[in-house]
Amino acid sequence: MTFRCGMSPGMSSPVTIERDGAVLLIGLNRPEKRNAVNLATIAALGKAYEQLGDDPDLRCGVLFGHGEHFSAGLDLAEVGPAVAEQGPAAIAGGTKYDPFGIWAPQVPKPVVMAVSGIAYTLSIELALASDVVVATNTVRFRQLEVGRGILPFGGATLRAPARLGWGNAMRFLLTAEEFGADEALRIGLVQEVVEFGKHVDRARSLAHLIAKQAPIGVQGTLANARVFEAKGPEAANAHLKELLGRVMQSEDAVEGMMSFVERREAVFKGK
Repeated sequence: MTFRCGMSPGMSSPVTIERDGAVLLIGLNRPEKRNAVNLATIAALGKAYEQLGDDPDLRCGVLFGHGEHFSAGLDLAEVGPAVAEQGPAAIAGGTKYDPFGIWAPQVPKPVVMAVSGIAYTLSIELALASDVVVATNTVRFRQLEVGRGILPFGGATLRAPARLGWGNAMRFLLTAEEFGADEALRIGLVQEVVEFGKHVDRARSLAHLIAKQAPIGVQGTLANARVFEAKGPEAANAHLKELLGRVMQSEDAVEGMMSFVERREAVFKGK
């Protein structure tokens, strides 16, 4: 089945939510504004991530944009004054998990992002906060805050140098130059490039593949890797030692062993 990202159920909502088995499809839904993100969108996106994180039947999320473009970035006319007046509280969303993983904890489950067309500013930061990114061959990335008299505040300055390399990060953070799919793939911002119209389906396919794996193992792997990213190898080593026993004693670990011995596909329950 092909998912048509131009079809946006619930046109009044700035973010659509659709369950696809154990996968939650989360869609930015202001295509007439190139999915520019206003305060209502930030709040709705946080709620969607909260649902993904807290629903035990959901194992992975897919983030995408309805229409041709992922997002032109923040709706600065609305969000800019709010941030200037309130600071980070204006964009924190007031939810349990922050989609950017800056103002509140990251969602504890994986997110696969599908990105297309114009993908400016916070689009890059959402990509850096996601776990796998699929882009179209026509995607246009740009971190243009320095050309607007401000600086990125959704995580680009924190994650890009470590993930993409210092020079690659500074190239797009300090010049505000636009770059495309080939460069994004080269520096590691995206993991796959496909034709427009296939990007959401490919992201969804990867999400379902992740969802088939043992949830405790997936979430433990994600958590340990994030400790390494945030606190370094010593902290990640200590976290792994604390985590390993609980994972190995889980019902899913027993099921994994039995499925191997019995030469069948494992059925994991997240227990």
